[in-house]
Amino acid sequence: MTDRDDTFVVADIGGTTLRIGHVTAGDPVVRGVRRTATEGLARYPGAPVAELQQRVLVQLAEELAAYLLTSEAAGSRAVGLSFAGPTTADGVALAAPTIWGEGGRPVALNAHLGARLGVPVLTVNDITAAAWRYARADNDAFCLFTVSSGVGSKVFRRGEVLIDDAGFGGELGHWRVDWSGTAPPCDCGGRGHLGGIASGRGILRAVRVAARQRPGEFRASALAASSAGRPEGITNEAVALAVRGGDAFAVDVLRAALRPLALAVASVFSSIGIRRYIFIGGFAVAVGQRFVEILGDELTELGCFGLTPPQVRAMLTLGAADDDHSLIGVGRMLAAADADSRLAAEAAYAHVDRR
Repeated sequence: MTDRDDTFVVADIGGTTLRIGHVTAGDPVVRGVRRTATEGLARYPGAPVAELQQRVLVQLAEELAAYLLTSEAAGSRAVGLSFAGPTTADGVALAAPTIWGEGGRPVALNAHLGARLGVPVLTVNDITAAAWRYARADNDAFCLFTVSSGVGSKVFRRGEVLIDDAGFGGELGHWRVDWSGTAPPCDCGGRGHLGGIASGRGILRAVRVAARQRPGEFRASALAASSAGRPEGITNEAVALAVRGGDAFAVDVLRAALRPLALAVASVFSSIGIRRYIFIGGFAVAVGQRFVEILGDELTELGCFGLTPPQVRAMLTLGAADDDHSLIGVGRMLAAADADSRLAAEAAYAHVDRR
Protein backbone atom coordinates (compact mmCIF):
# COMPACT_ATOMS: atom_id res chain seq x y z
CA MET A 1 0.00 0.00 0.00
CA THR A 2 1.37 3.38 -1.03
CA ASP A 3 1.60 5.96 1.73
CA ARG A 4 -0.29 9.12 0.81
CA ASP A 5 0.22 11.58 3.64
CA ASP A 6 -1.82 14.31 2.01
CA THR A 7 -4.94 12.30 1.11
CA PHE A 8 -8.10 12.00 3.21
CA VAL A 9 -11.29 10.05 2.71
CA VAL A 10 -14.38 12.23 3.12
CA ALA A 11 -18.03 11.27 3.47
CA ASP A 12 -21.34 13.07 3.72
CA ILE A 13 -24.45 11.32 5.02
CA GLY A 14 -27.92 12.77 4.82
CA GLY A 15 -31.45 11.49 4.88
CA THR A 16 -31.39 10.14 1.33
CA THR A 17 -27.78 9.71 0.22
CA LEU A 18 -24.37 8.67 1.53
CA ARG A 19 -21.49 10.07 -0.54
CA ILE A 20 -17.86 9.07 -0.15
CA GLY A 21 -14.85 10.51 -1.97
CA HIS A 22 -11.30 11.64 -1.32
CA VAL A 23 -9.48 14.96 -1.20
CA THR A 24 -5.86 16.00 -1.29
CA ALA A 25 -4.57 18.83 0.87
CA GLY A 26 -4.45 22.01 -1.18
CA ASP A 27 -6.72 20.65 -3.93
CA PRO A 28 -10.16 22.39 -3.99
CA VAL A 29 -11.85 19.43 -5.73
CA VAL A 30 -13.30 16.24 -4.24
CA ARG A 31 -12.58 13.20 -6.41
CA GLY A 32 -13.80 9.64 -6.87
CA VAL A 33 -17.22 10.27 -5.34
CA ARG A 34 -19.42 7.22 -4.81
CA ARG A 35 -23.11 7.55 -3.97
CA THR A 36 -25.47 5.11 -2.32
CA ALA A 37 -28.88 5.36 -0.68
CA THR A 38 -28.74 5.92 3.08
CA GLU A 39 -29.90 2.90 5.08
CA GLY A 40 -32.19 5.08 7.17
CA LEU A 41 -35.66 6.48 7.52
CA ALA A 42 -36.20 7.24 3.82
CA ARG A 43 -35.64 3.58 2.87
CA TYR A 44 -37.32 2.03 5.91
CA PRO A 45 -40.14 4.34 7.03
CA GLY A 46 -41.74 3.17 10.23
CA ALA A 47 -38.75 1.09 11.36
CA PRO A 48 -37.70 1.53 15.02
CA VAL A 49 -35.08 4.19 15.63
CA ALA A 50 -32.69 1.70 17.23
CA GLU A 51 -32.86 -0.52 14.13
CA LEU A 52 -32.21 2.44 11.82
CA GLN A 53 -29.26 3.60 13.91
CA GLN A 54 -27.73 0.14 13.64
CA ARG A 55 -28.33 -0.01 9.90
CA VAL A 56 -26.64 3.37 9.39
CA LEU A 57 -23.66 2.44 11.58
CA VAL A 58 -23.12 -0.82 9.70
CA GLN A 59 -23.45 0.95 6.36
CA LEU A 60 -20.96 3.66 7.28
CA ALA A 61 -18.40 1.17 8.55
CA GLU A 62 -18.70 -1.15 5.54
CA GLU A 63 -18.77 1.55 2.85
CA LEU A 64 -15.87 3.50 4.34
CA ALA A 65 -13.79 0.35 4.86
CA ALA A 66 -14.35 -0.63 1.22
CA TYR A 67 -13.38 2.84 -0.01
CA LEU A 68 -10.21 2.87 2.08
CA LEU A 69 -9.11 -0.26 0.21
CA THR A 70 -9.38 1.36 -3.23
CA SER A 71 -6.25 2.43 -5.06
CA GLU A 72 -7.44 6.06 -4.98
CA ALA A 73 -7.65 6.13 -1.19
CA ALA A 74 -4.85 3.74 -0.27
CA GLY A 75 -2.75 5.09 2.58
CA SER A 76 -5.22 7.82 3.55
CA ARG A 77 -4.37 9.27 6.95
CA ALA A 78 -7.89 9.88 8.25
CA VAL A 79 -11.62 9.93 7.50
CA GLY A 80 -13.84 12.99 7.71
CA LEU A 81 -17.60 12.51 8.09
CA SER A 82 -20.13 15.28 7.47
CA PHE A 83 -23.30 14.40 9.39
CA ALA A 84 -26.83 15.77 8.98
CA GLY A 85 -27.48 16.51 12.64
CA PRO A 86 -25.95 18.13 15.73
CA THR A 87 -22.67 16.61 16.89
CA THR A 88 -20.39 17.23 19.85
CA ALA A 89 -16.73 18.24 19.63
CA ASP A 90 -15.70 14.59 20.10
CA GLY A 91 -17.92 13.27 17.33
CA VAL A 92 -21.04 12.11 19.16
CA ALA A 93 -24.19 12.44 17.05
CA LEU A 94 -26.92 13.82 19.31
CA ALA A 95 -29.83 13.60 16.88
CA ALA A 96 -30.58 12.87 13.23
CA PRO A 97 -34.27 13.40 12.41
CA THR A 98 -33.75 13.06 8.64
CA ILE A 99 -31.54 9.96 8.95
CA TRP A 100 -33.11 7.82 11.68
CA GLY A 101 -36.07 9.90 12.88
CA GLU A 102 -36.92 11.47 16.20
CA GLY A 103 -35.29 10.23 19.38
CA GLY A 104 -32.70 7.51 19.69
CA ARG A 105 -29.57 7.31 21.79
CA PRO A 106 -26.50 9.48 21.14
CA VAL A 107 -24.06 7.69 18.85
CA ALA A 108 -20.27 8.01 19.30
CA LEU A 109 -19.39 8.03 15.60
CA ASN A 110 -15.72 8.97 15.98
CA ALA A 111 -15.04 6.18 18.45
CA HIS A 112 -17.16 3.53 16.73
CA LEU A 113 -15.91 4.15 13.20
CA GLY A 114 -12.32 4.78 14.27
CA ALA A 115 -12.20 1.37 15.96
CA ARG A 116 -13.70 -0.35 12.90
CA LEU A 117 -11.55 1.43 10.30
CA GLY A 118 -8.21 1.66 12.09
CA VAL A 119 -7.72 5.35 11.20
CA PRO A 120 -8.72 8.57 13.00
CA VAL A 121 -12.25 9.77 12.24
CA LEU A 122 -13.51 13.35 12.46
CA THR A 123 -17.30 13.76 12.53
CA VAL A 124 -18.88 17.20 12.26
CA ASN A 125 -22.26 18.68 11.46
CA ASP A 126 -22.77 19.05 7.70
CA ILE A 127 -23.21 22.83 7.77
CA THR A 128 -20.13 23.19 9.96
CA ALA A 129 -18.22 21.22 7.33
CA ALA A 130 -19.69 23.28 4.50
CA ALA A 131 -18.60 26.52 6.20
CA TRP A 132 -14.97 25.39 6.02
CA ARG A 133 -15.19 25.34 2.22
CA TYR A 134 -15.63 29.12 2.26
CA ALA A 135 -13.04 29.97 4.90
CA ARG A 136 -10.38 32.32 3.53
CA ALA A 137 -6.75 32.73 4.44
CA ASP A 138 -7.54 36.04 6.15
CA ASN A 139 -10.15 34.24 8.35
CA ASP A 140 -12.72 36.86 7.34
CA ALA A 141 -15.90 36.26 9.35
CA PHE A 142 -19.02 35.09 7.53
CA CYS A 143 -22.35 33.36 8.06
CA LEU A 144 -23.29 30.42 5.84
CA PHE A 145 -26.95 29.61 5.22
CA THR A 146 -28.17 26.53 3.39
CA VAL A 147 -31.64 26.78 1.89
CA SER A 148 -32.85 23.43 0.62
CA SER A 149 -35.36 21.03 2.21
CA GLY A 150 -34.66 22.93 5.45
CA VAL A 151 -32.65 25.94 6.56
CA GLY A 152 -29.29 25.60 8.31
CA SER A 153 -26.77 28.18 9.41
CA LYS A 154 -23.28 28.49 10.86
CA VAL A 155 -21.04 31.45 11.68
CA PHE A 156 -17.32 31.14 10.91
CA ARG A 157 -15.00 33.55 12.72
CA ARG A 158 -11.27 33.63 13.45
CA GLY A 159 -10.59 30.17 12.15
CA GLU A 160 -13.49 28.29 13.70
CA VAL A 161 -17.22 27.69 13.49
CA LEU A 162 -18.98 29.27 16.45
CA ILE A 163 -20.67 26.40 18.27
CA ASP A 164 -20.06 25.02 21.73
CA ASP A 165 -18.54 21.63 22.53
CA ALA A 166 -21.96 20.09 23.08
CA GLY A 167 -23.00 20.97 19.53
CA PHE A 168 -25.33 23.87 20.34
CA GLY A 169 -25.37 26.89 18.05
CA GLY A 170 -25.98 27.62 14.39
CA GLU A 171 -29.58 26.43 14.37
CA LEU A 172 -31.43 29.50 13.09
CA GLY A 173 -33.55 27.13 11.04
CA HIS A 174 -35.29 26.20 14.28
CA TRP A 175 -35.83 29.78 15.41
CA ARG A 176 -39.56 30.34 15.78
CA VAL A 177 -40.67 33.29 13.68
CA ASP A 178 -44.41 32.58 13.29
CA TRP A 179 -46.53 32.25 16.42
CA SER A 180 -49.89 32.02 14.69
CA GLY A 181 -52.22 29.06 15.02
CA THR A 182 -51.71 28.26 11.35
CA ALA A 183 -47.90 28.37 11.42
CA PRO A 184 -46.41 25.74 9.09
CA PRO A 185 -44.80 22.64 10.58
CA CYS A 186 -41.06 22.05 10.82
CA ASP A 187 -39.35 18.67 10.34
CA CYS A 188 -38.29 18.76 13.99
CA GLY A 189 -41.93 18.60 15.09
CA GLY A 190 -42.28 22.27 15.99
CA ARG A 191 -44.27 24.96 14.19
CA GLY A 192 -43.48 28.36 12.79
CA HIS A 193 -39.73 27.78 12.55
CA LEU A 194 -37.64 29.61 9.98
CA GLY A 195 -36.81 26.30 8.31
CA GLY A 196 -40.48 25.48 7.84
CA ILE A 197 -41.12 28.80 6.11
CA ALA A 198 -38.03 29.93 4.16
CA SER A 199 -36.80 26.50 2.98
CA GLY A 200 -37.50 25.06 -0.44
CA ARG A 201 -40.05 22.75 1.13
CA GLY A 202 -41.68 25.60 3.04
CA ILE A 203 -41.77 27.87 0.00
CA LEU A 204 -43.35 25.14 -2.12
CA ARG A 205 -46.02 24.68 0.55
CA ALA A 206 -46.66 28.44 0.59
CA VAL A 207 -46.94 28.62 -3.21
CA ARG A 208 -49.48 25.80 -3.29
CA VAL A 209 -51.54 27.41 -0.52
CA ALA A 210 -51.44 30.77 -2.32
CA ALA A 211 -52.51 29.11 -5.57
CA ARG A 212 -55.65 27.82 -3.85
CA GLN A 213 -56.35 31.07 -2.05
CA ARG A 214 -55.61 33.38 -5.00
CA PRO A 215 -56.93 31.45 -8.02
CA GLY A 216 -57.05 34.45 -10.34
CA GLU A 217 -53.38 35.31 -9.85
CA PHE A 218 -52.46 31.64 -10.10
CA ARG A 219 -54.23 31.23 -13.44
CA ALA A 220 -52.26 34.19 -14.80
CA SER A 221 -48.98 32.70 -13.58
CA ALA A 222 -46.56 30.51 -15.49
CA LEU A 223 -47.00 28.03 -12.63
CA ALA A 224 -50.55 27.27 -13.80
CA ALA A 225 -49.31 26.14 -17.19
CA SER A 226 -46.49 24.02 -15.78
CA SER A 227 -48.82 22.30 -13.29
CA ALA A 228 -51.85 21.86 -15.59
CA GLY A 229 -53.70 24.30 -13.33
CA ARG A 230 -53.38 22.06 -10.27
CA PRO A 231 -51.77 23.63 -7.16
CA GLU A 232 -50.63 20.18 -6.01
CA GLY A 233 -48.78 19.79 -9.33
CA ILE A 234 -46.46 22.74 -8.65
CA THR A 235 -42.82 21.74 -8.08
CA ASN A 236 -39.79 23.49 -6.61
CA GLU A 237 -38.14 23.41 -10.02
CA ALA A 238 -41.14 25.19 -11.55
CA VAL A 239 -41.14 27.80 -8.78
CA ALA A 240 -37.42 28.51 -9.29
CA LEU A 241 -37.91 28.81 -13.05
CA ALA A 242 -40.89 31.12 -12.62
CA VAL A 243 -38.99 33.38 -10.23
CA ARG A 244 -36.02 33.57 -12.59
CA GLY A 245 -38.45 34.56 -15.34
CA GLY A 246 -39.96 37.37 -13.26
CA ASP A 247 -43.37 35.70 -12.73
CA ALA A 248 -45.25 38.16 -10.48
CA PHE A 249 -47.18 35.52 -8.51
CA ALA A 250 -44.15 33.33 -7.78
CA VAL A 251 -41.96 36.32 -6.88
CA ASP A 252 -44.60 37.69 -4.50
CA VAL A 253 -44.91 34.40 -2.59
CA LEU A 254 -41.14 33.97 -2.44
CA ARG A 255 -40.70 37.53 -1.17
CA ALA A 256 -43.08 36.88 1.72
CA ALA A 257 -41.29 33.62 2.59
CA LEU A 258 -37.88 35.30 2.60
CA ARG A 259 -38.85 38.08 5.03
CA PRO A 260 -38.13 35.89 8.08
CA LEU A 261 -34.77 34.92 6.54
CA ALA A 262 -33.96 38.61 6.09
CA LEU A 263 -34.85 39.10 9.76
CA ALA A 264 -32.43 36.29 10.67
CA VAL A 265 -29.63 37.97 8.68
CA ALA A 266 -30.41 41.32 10.31
CA SER A 267 -30.30 39.69 13.75
CA VAL A 268 -26.87 38.14 13.12
CA PHE A 269 -25.56 41.45 11.79
CA SER A 270 -27.00 43.41 14.71
CA SER A 271 -25.69 41.02 17.35
CA ILE A 272 -22.14 40.25 16.14
CA GLY A 273 -21.52 42.45 13.10
CA ILE A 274 -21.04 39.77 10.44
CA ARG A 275 -20.94 41.43 7.00
CA ARG A 276 -20.60 38.43 4.68
CA TYR A 277 -23.49 36.00 4.11
CA ILE A 278 -23.22 33.02 1.75
CA PHE A 279 -26.26 31.05 0.58
CA ILE A 280 -26.05 27.48 -0.65
CA GLY A 281 -28.54 24.64 -0.96
CA GLY A 282 -30.61 23.28 -3.80
CA PHE A 283 -33.42 25.83 -3.72
CA ALA A 284 -31.28 28.95 -3.33
CA VAL A 285 -28.93 27.86 -6.10
CA ALA A 286 -31.85 26.93 -8.39
CA VAL A 287 -33.36 30.40 -8.04
CA GLY A 288 -29.90 31.88 -8.54
CA GLN A 289 -29.11 35.58 -8.39
CA ARG A 290 -32.78 36.49 -8.02
CA PHE A 291 -32.70 34.77 -4.64
CA VAL A 292 -30.15 37.20 -3.18
CA GLU A 293 -31.75 40.13 -5.00
CA ILE A 294 -35.18 39.49 -3.45
CA LEU A 295 -33.61 38.76 -0.07
CA GLY A 296 -31.64 41.99 -0.45
CA ASP A 297 -34.89 43.90 -1.06
CA GLU A 298 -36.31 42.59 2.21
CA LEU A 299 -33.10 43.15 4.16
CA THR A 300 -32.79 46.71 2.84
CA GLU A 301 -36.35 47.41 3.93
CA LEU A 302 -35.55 46.09 7.41
CA GLY A 303 -32.29 48.02 7.51
CA CYS A 304 -28.92 47.19 9.04
CA PHE A 305 -27.87 49.96 11.40
CA GLY A 306 -24.98 51.99 10.03
CA LEU A 307 -25.03 50.53 6.51
CA THR A 308 -26.29 52.06 3.28
CA PRO A 309 -28.62 50.03 1.01
CA PRO A 310 -25.77 49.17 -1.40
CA GLN A 311 -23.64 48.01 1.54
CA VAL A 312 -26.52 45.86 2.78
CA ARG A 313 -26.96 44.19 -0.61
CA ALA A 314 -23.22 43.66 -1.00
CA MET A 315 -23.25 41.40 2.09
CA LEU A 316 -25.26 38.69 0.29
CA THR A 317 -23.72 36.18 -2.15
CA LEU A 318 -24.47 32.74 -3.58
CA GLY A 319 -22.12 29.83 -2.98
CA ALA A 320 -20.92 27.33 -5.57
CA ALA A 321 -23.58 25.63 -7.68
CA ASP A 322 -22.76 22.06 -6.65
CA ASP A 323 -23.40 19.70 -3.74
CA ASP A 324 -19.79 19.19 -2.66
CA HIS A 325 -19.69 21.83 0.08
CA SER A 326 -19.56 19.44 3.03
CA LEU A 327 -17.13 16.99 1.38
CA ILE A 328 -14.66 19.73 0.47
CA GLY A 329 -15.15 21.44 3.83
CA VAL A 330 -14.53 18.40 6.01
CA GLY A 331 -11.45 17.66 3.89
CA ARG A 332 -10.14 21.14 4.64
CA MET A 333 -10.82 20.58 8.33
CA LEU A 334 -8.79 17.38 8.27
CA ALA A 335 -5.93 19.05 6.40
CA ALA A 336 -5.88 21.93 8.90
CA ALA A 337 -5.94 19.56 11.89
CA ASP A 338 -3.20 17.45 10.33
CA ALA A 339 -1.05 20.52 9.70
CA ASP A 340 -1.54 21.67 13.29
CA SER A 341 -0.55 18.25 14.67
CA ARG A 342 2.58 18.15 12.52
CA LEU A 343 3.59 21.63 13.63
CA ALA A 344 3.08 20.60 17.25
CA ALA A 345 5.20 17.47 16.71
CA GLU A 346 7.96 19.50 15.05
CA ALA A 347 7.92 22.03 17.88
CA ALA A 348 8.13 19.26 20.48
CA TYR A 349 11.02 17.61 18.59
CA ALA A 350 12.87 20.93 18.38
CA HIS A 351 12.87 21.19 22.17
CA VAL A 352 14.14 17.67 22.80
CA ASP A 353 17.60 17.61 24.37
CA ARG A 354 19.51 15.51 21.82
CA ARG A 355 23.00 15.77 23.40
